[in-house]
Amino acid sequence: MASRRMETKPVITCLKTLLIVYSFVFWITGAILLAVGLWGKFILGPYISLIAENSTNAPYVLIGTGTTIIVFGLFGCFATCRGSPWMLKLYAMFLSLVFLAELVAGISGFVFRHEIKGTFMRTYNEAIQNYNAQDERSIAVDNIQRSLRCCGVLNYTSWFSSVYFPVNGIPPSCCANISDCNSSDLRNATIAATKVHQQGCYELVTTFIETNVGIIAGVTFGIAFSQLIGMLLACCLSRFITANQYEMV
Repeated sequence: MASRRMETKPVITCLKTLLIVYSFVFWITGAILLAVGLWGKFILGPYISLIAENSTNAPYVLIGTGTTIIVFGLFGCFATCRGSPWMLKLYAMFLSLVFLAELVAGISGFVFRHEIKGTFMRTYNEAIQNYNAQDERSIAVDNIQRSLRCCGVLNYTSWFSSVYFPVNGIPPSCCANISDCNSSDLRNATIAATKVHQQGCYELVTTFIETNVGIIAGVTFGIAFSQLIGMLLACCLSRFITANQYEMV
């Protein structure tokens, strides 16, 4: 029995080393997921808010998962150093839950990515028609038009049929040069045409969201499948320690 323990001790030491390294990397991936989730929430938020019917919870899932991973990454290091079988099993169980959560987030991101063009034309047009410059969707429209330097759905003429245009004209967020764009010009359809961005926002927004949601989903899938390595290491180490009654002093 003593001989067997001596033979398996190097294996256990090797597994411990690998699992500690993995746990550290796992902790880093938690920080990455948290950063990607926050980026998705605050950078893509204005765009996603205009597609409320099919919006995705992926950024919130990533933020919650990333925060939890940071905590459990430290727990994984502690469990490995301690050499506790039940802690290692708990760590492996947590990794499996993280794997499932990230898989769901990644799938929802890809599904959302391919549903954008089918819904954005209608929802963005509705946001323009009901624009009042004050509510959340109106502010999102302004943010999009300023940041992407576009105007309207297909072009600036989308604003002519909005409830906002008869009184206020085209919103200032459409102006190509804000210093050369006053309210009277924006109320005149002929003059406004020379003052605002000519390109519509539809193609720019759908391309922007498809690209960036794809990045989020891809990163999530990559990190999710890396959890399988940690699960295997934790389970193997727990099994070796239990079978050989090995305890780290």
